[in-house]
Amino acid sequence: MQRIHHLLEERAARTPDAVFLHEPGGTTTYAQLQSMVDVAAQDLLAAGVRPTDRVLLVAENCAAHIALLMACSRVGAWSCGVNARMSPGEIAAIAERADARLCCYTAAASEAAAQHARRAGAQPCALEGVMRSAARADARTEPDPALADTAAIIFTSGTSGTPKGVMVSHRGLLHFGRVSAQVRALGERDRVYAFLPMTHIFGIGTVLMAALTGGAALVLRGSFSPADVLQALAQEKVSNLLGPPTMYARLLAHIEAERATPRFPDLRYVYTGSAPLDPALKQRVERLFGQPLHYGYGLSEYAGSVFLTRTESPRTDTSAGHAVEGGEARIVGPDGNEVAQGGTGEIWLRGPGLMLGYFRDAAAAAQVMRPGGWYATGDLGRFGEDGALFVVGRLKEMIIRSGFNVYPAEIEAVIGRFEGVHQCAVIGVPEADGNEQVVAFIELKPGAALDEAALRAHLAGNLSPYKRPARIELIDAMPTTANGKLLKRELRARCA
Repeated sequence: MQRIHHLLEERAARTPDAVFLHEPGGTTTYAQLQSMVDVAAQDLLAAGVRPTDRVLLVAENCAAHIALLMACSRVGAWSCGVNARMSPGEIAAIAERADARLCCYTAAASEAAAQHARRAGAQPCALEGVMRSAARADARTEPDPALADTAAIIFTSGTSGTPKGVMVSHRGLLHFGRVSAQVRALGERDRVYAFLPMTHIFGIGTVLMAALTGGAALVLRGSFSPADVLQALAQEKVSNLLGPPTMYARLLAHIEAERATPRFPDLRYVYTGSAPLDPALKQRVERLFGQPLHYGYGLSEYAGSVFLTRTESPRTDTSAGHAVEGGEARIVGPDGNEVAQGGTGEIWLRGPGLMLGYFRDAAAAAQVMRPGGWYATGDLGRFGEDGALFVVGRLKEMIIRSGFNVYPAEIEAVIGRFEGVHQCAVIGVPEADGNEQVVAFIELKPGAALDEAALRAHLAGNLSPYKRPARIELIDAMPTTANGKLLKRELRARCA
């Protein structure tokens, strides 16, 4: 296999009548999805789409979205997925940065996408439920043969700045699909709850590619709903539940608020990623499901997770486990040299899933690439005695207080253990003397009240004075991206 659409073609040839997608409106077999890809590919070619053209997919998860992803692969175009719930201005900016030849909208499955389509003057295309814009004649193809393996451009969520277009390769996606399916022992009897947007690497790699590789079905949803998760676990034979930590936090809050009694007769694998894992949240999730909460470390610049915990050896800590096949990592200090065993430093990665670069932004790529093919992630981590990776936080989020390095994740873990705390986030706010003030934002459990004096006593018993928050702010709900990633820049804006 050389391209991602070959995965679907193989499944459609092997088990054409097997159901791949379970949606609220019905089911889709492999053969039916393959027919949709045939229609979509012909429509793209008829519209003038050529190899290396970018096709913007304004979408929410649905069968048509997956068909468009595979159709782009077949014609050699690069899909650029954007969540339909983004604002018109954000979508317009990404379309311009991608120099998109064409924009497609999954209008039938998403009212938000339909509204964007109407604003753009899009018209129905041959693939049912999809609208598309007129092709741009002035969009440029990419002549660089080194980029020919590009499958998709994933625009980073922009938690710390302007989104960049990560060029993800067919090789990387196919490799991680196989690795993830093997680690989870995915098979044809499995059903994966799939709300994670397939405009993001978590949704494309860990959900879609792995399911196709293992022959598992997807219980496909356009967005996250705690009530729907519980219904699917109880009635739709969901065996794999995956999502960011915020998904589990919201699910727990819903269960407590509704006094629900969850049932999950077929659930055998529970996983989280895409953000730091709080120990208190891990314990709560494991008590709920009665099984390990697995964890992994990956990012948009790598086609899937580079580190995963293993089902045969679940962790009692919050480590991201060990490197997957082909993945390599180093922990590097400010001088560019590896730190001593157990020391904290920047995580550098390389392997078959590494991006091909940032789309038309060589300067940005040069800032993060290092000699030997290493990618400097900007994340801080350390290796445990057994070689497992612990992610400490973001290099840019590290707080410098009184000359000491303060890692937000350490403080968040302590706050997370305090009674009544649902979620928390710690940031550094600059002070006039060049120091940084430690500020903690706390979202409480439903019906809980904060005893600040008791919390400060708890902090004093667990943290050195320079690590303790100077300010504690209550917040109704943590700001997140559509993928569930915490937006600390919005918290900084509140402080400003």
